[in-house]
Amino acid sequence: MCSPQIVRLAHESAPQPSRRAVLGLAGLTALAVAAPAPAPAAAAPRSGVVDLTHTLTPQLPVWPGNPPMVMVPVAWHESGGFGQFALGYWEHTGTHLDAPAHRIPGATTTEALAVDDLVAPLVVIDISAKAAVDADAVVTVADVDNWRSRHGEIPERAFVAMYSGWDHRLDRPSTFLNLDERGTPHAPGFSAEAARYLVEHCAIVGAGVDTLSLDCGADPEYGAHTAFLGAGRYGVEMLANLDAVPAAGATVIIGAPKHAGGTGGPCRVLALT
Repeated sequence: MCSPQIVRLAHESAPQPSRRAVLGLAGLTALAVAAPAPAPAAAAPRSGVVDLTHTLTPQLPVWPGNPPMVMVPVAWHESGGFGQFALGYWEHTGTHLDAPAHRIPGATTTEALAVDDLVAPLVVIDISAKAAVDADAVVTVADVDNWRSRHGEIPERAFVAMYSGWDHRLDRPSTFLNLDERGTPHAPGFSAEAARYLVEHCAIVGAGVDTLSLDCGADPEYGAHTAFLGAGRYGVEMLANLDAVPAAGATVIIGAPKHAGGTGGPCRVLALT
């Protein structure tokens, strides 16, 4: 995620692209309507391998101010024997990873993430009941302790995911973004206190959410981002199907992006149950 202020500053401070680049981007945008309609997402299985990834399409909601993903056919089987698309998206689009560098200057970038940290015990903390009545609900230290009282200690080097039920709003994208009259999004996330607790007392490798931000959408301080990424952990935002995996006992595999200097990027996330 990026705040509207960050998006504005990025546009203002970015070097001006060449006329050729501008025309190329304009062409991609104009041709984007030619991309095929996305296939409907398959129902999540109840055992075995569960896909925790949303299908990346131009229609998938993005953080306010970010452009949608663009998909344009550029090669055809009929002329050359191969099909190919040109893809255009900001790093933090769809089900995606936040590397520490997304929040912390000079911190670890995508290609430098430890591969051992990308396969981890999966912990799912369910706050869907309170999120159903409070769009600004957060995972608290009490929620973490309640999970521990029911399931035992959080495994060492675990990946802790918040399940709020927010992905069920995707058929109505405006309710997924849930913007107020000022354009501020309202959606669940981790409290800064819970994020620090998980880092300092539970030795996690990363954290994930089924919303667009590790923080509660309306939090202007981004305390959870700072706590997780500032401690060298990674985040994964916009996870899918967390209600199809157990609260404890599964293993998560993060198919993280690996482009040099990246702050994050779309990833394929699988749970082995």
